[in-house]
Amino acid sequence: MSNGSHILLDCTGSIGINGNWMLEILENAVDNSGARRVHSHLENFDGSVSPPGFAAVVLLDESHVTAHCYSNEGLLSVDAFSCGLTDPNLIIEHIQHELVDKFPNLKIHLKKRIPRFQTESAENELKSFVHRHFNHFNAGALKECASSLNLFLNNGGNLMVTLSGAMSTAEIGKSLAPLIRNGKVHAITCTGANLEEEIFNLVANSHYERISNWRNLTKKDEKLLHDRGLNRVTDTCIPEEEAIRLVEDKILHQWKNNIAFPHEHLMAILDELEPDIPKSDSWIWAAKNMGIPIFVPGWEDSTLGNIFASYCIKGDVETTAVKSGIQYMIQLAKWYKSKTERIGFLQIGGGIAGDFGICVVPMINQDMEENVPLWAWYGQISESTASYGGYSGAPPSEKITWGKLSPDTPMHIIESDATIVAPILFSYLLD
Repeated sequence: MSNGSHILLDCTGSIGINGNWMLEILENAVDNSGARRVHSHLENFDGSVSPPGFAAVVLLDESHVTAHCYSNEGLLSVDAFSCGLTDPNLIIEHIQHELVDKFPNLKIHLKKRIPRFQTESAENELKSFVHRHFNHFNAGALKECASSLNLFLNNGGNLMVTLSGAMSTAEIGKSLAPLIRNGKVHAITCTGANLEEEIFNLVANSHYERISNWRNLTKKDEKLLHDRGLNRVTDTCIPEEEAIRLVEDKILHQWKNNIAFPHEHLMAILDELEPDIPKSDSWIWAAKNMGIPIFVPGWEDSTLGNIFASYCIKGDVETTAVKSGIQYMIQLAKWYKSKTERIGFLQIGGGIAGDFGICVVPMINQDMEENVPLWAWYGQISESTASYGGYSGAPPSEKITWGKLSPDTPMHIIESDATIVAPILFSYLLD
């Protein structure tokens, strides 16, 4: 049983919102709800100490209503908490109506009611849902994997996550970035496509086009998309000018004047890029802020890799400006050897991102003739099934024969769509 209610409202699209106007809206919402207002305060921040914005609070006899804003980024968080007879939803609905009226492009990303002053223990919502409903087949495999990985991390294990396919275009950052910020991801190995498409989505998300009937497109339809500068990835089109060419213009100067790994070049220009989504939804921003290593094998296969090669052929950029996959493997070996914690491996998809990362262990043990522990936990999310010579669908036990895993390593495989499974798994670990 609860004796109060707390409603949270998180929004984007309120760029330039005025703190005095917001405080007045809060006060009117409180007065119209029947709650008793006892004090109001507004603190504006000019950017000299912290980012420009404000914090507004209205204290109630029953509790409070607040609004916090990063005005230059349009990030706004509102909450209303009442432990009395007033329904805080009346307050939130009033505030939301005023916000949408003044900012037509406002987007509501979270609206959630939380019971407060609980007198009985409550289970975590997502974990409770998974444990109740995910009991068989791939759902059961997901539950077992999530529970096992949660235990591994809680016991001090470290985790490498590998990204193949089009996970960045699928906006995996929304669930992966919080996991990184919470210290549950300690390294990332990804394809060049996932690296650059995270940046493309960061700067041009509002220009992306979704094709709901993509399975029924004709060749003529595909040509029309090309003529419009839209590069299709299943149901999502990446805009050539607003994404790819915009980043090309920024990265060229970086290539001409520095020698670095592909991800380091991109991280060096992050501050120059105007984000089109909240930075909190970007896994590369989270990785940069947390200082975790990134490894990008086969980068030349990516769009930016192709663009870089074209400048090298034309003589505008030196081939040595971008460090190679061999240098990445050397860095990966140094990182693995430096770790004292047990290290787990979560492979999303297959291909080079998965194979490159996991191969560092047999390379150190068999080729360098040194001694490091095998991977201590393994999980894979893939739609591929086992086949002759196939890597993406190979069962984890096959990796024992290559000196990557031991017979005692916890092994999990979920044969399902990673765009469904990964966000549930990541959220489970945070719940």
